[in-house]
Amino acid sequence: MPNGILIIDKPAGWTSMDVCAKVRGILREKRVGHGGTLDPMATGVLPVFVGQATRGVEFAENGRKEYVAGLRLGLVTDTQDTTGTALETHPVTVTAEQVRQVLERFRGPQQQIPPMYSAIKIGGQKLYDLARKGQEVERKPRSVTFYELELLEQVSETDFVLRCLCSKGTYIRTLCHDIGQALGCGGAMYSLRRTMAAAFTADQAVTLEDVQSRGEELLLPTDSLFSDHPILLLKSDKLEKRVRCGNPITLPGTADGTYRVYGQGRQFLCLSRAEGGVLTSIKNFFGA
Repeated sequence: MPNGILIIDKPAGWTSMDVCAKVRGILREKRVGHGGTLDPMATGVLPVFVGQATRGVEFAENGRKEYVAGLRLGLVTDTQDTTGTALETHPVTVTAEQVRQVLERFRGPQQQIPPMYSAIKIGGQKLYDLARKGQEVERKPRSVTFYELELLEQVSETDFVLRCLCSKGTYIRTLCHDIGQALGCGGAMYSLRRTMAAAFTADQAVTLEDVQSRGEELLLPTDSLFSDHPILLLKSDKLEKRVRCGNPITLPGTADGTYRVYGQGRQFLCLSRAEGGVLTSIKNFFGA
């Protein structure tokens, strides 16, 4: 059975679940999930988890993400991007330097109000379902962080390209909208490409056509998701057996921290936390 991670370069027009369904059919494996939704208009890095690797989806979703986004000033839409209906248009006399100055306000921790056209549920209903009925409801601001935010280039009088490194749960559409509001002329996102997610980059991404022709050989090992954590190799059958039974083990002298834990056969077993010389599993990746 296939197990591992595919770094898909998601094509425009596909939902993230469309990609998972395609991979499910190609690899003939029911257990397929993705590590962070991309809107249909967006392209770029979409980690897709297959088989036992689906246990790692939560770790991918929680990681930092990097985007290159197109900001169009002078336009406000109901979806906060150019796929929506135009609500306002305004003349634009903004310079690149003015955009750079405004970006400074958005760096660091922010409170962001999610767009109505999103999959967030309020009262058991998805916001985009309410939005399509013409309804608008109050949304609570969410805490997000923009670690890096820069202007890459000015394409035209109205169009600018931004690079953004941000926390989970961030809406780049909303960032573009809010930048437009701050500049006094309105703004919407006209393009979006994710260039990094869960520490996987665009250089590692493959197309669905690649997966169709090469299949399982493109799967990265599950432990590649945790490459920033040190390796801990268990040195006895007794210790490995206890770990496989889900029990903490005592490892005196082990520095506190998070480890990739491997059995004697170099099989990746789990992600674990060491504290006070005791190693406790965070998530197991062995078994059916």
